[in-house]
This record gives sequence, C-alpha cells and structure tokens, in this order.
Amino acid sequence: MSKFESGDRVVLKSGGPIMTIDTVNTDVFDDSKVTGLLCVWFVGNRLERVRFDHRAVDRVPEEETVSRADELSDGYMEVIEEMVAALNTPAGEQTAKQSCRQASKRSRRRKPEVKQDRPASSTINQ
Repeated sequence: MSKFESGDRVVLKSGGPIMTIDTVNTDVFDDSKVTGLLCVWFVGNRLERVRFDHRAVDRVPEEETVSRADELSDGYMEVIEEMVAALNTPAGEQTAKQSCRQASKRSRRRKPEVKQDRPASSTINQ
C-alpha cells in the first residue's frame, strides 16, 4: 500500500481531473491506517473539495504532472497559490480582506429588528 501525503497529485481510478490531496484522514487510534483523502481541484473558477476512499485514487505519474503544469497560465497558478495559502492560514491570522468579507456576511444574516409601539410610561395604577 502506498502512503499518501498532503500535496500529492492523484486521479480517480475511474478517470477524471487531476486532484491535489489537501488532507489525509487517519484512524483515531492508528495514524498508519488511512481512512480517506480530502482532495481539491478546480472546475472552471469553482473550487471543489471531496473526500475519497484512498483505494479509489492513484498517484499521477510525475511526467504527466510536469506536462500539465506547462499548460497552466500564470493567472491560474496565482489562484492555486492563493487557495493553498487560504487553506493553510490559521483562523486567528486572517487577512483584513477575509475579515471584512466575514463581517459583511454576518451583517447580511441579521434579521431586522421589529419595533413595537410602546406607551411612553408603563406604570400601573392600583
């Protein structure tokens, strides 16, 4: 059984795009037992992330990896580098741009406050 590592390039045995292993999932009690691989790839400009069984993929031969890298444009490589940096950034070290995006998402999710007409004083006379 071959050992997979983050960053390895793989392809499904049934065919499909070349994917990069993001995370190697292992058994809770045995780190040598691989339980799955979290793989990432692009479909157009959209990033896809899916977990596969380690027996469902094969490593991509180095020759094919090099020839495919020559086909990629600089813009595409820039997007990949940004994606890798984003995946490797700890939650506490987000960039200002990421923080602003999250803040705007939170503000859009808030429900509008419902104002109720209340009397100016609410004293009860007995």
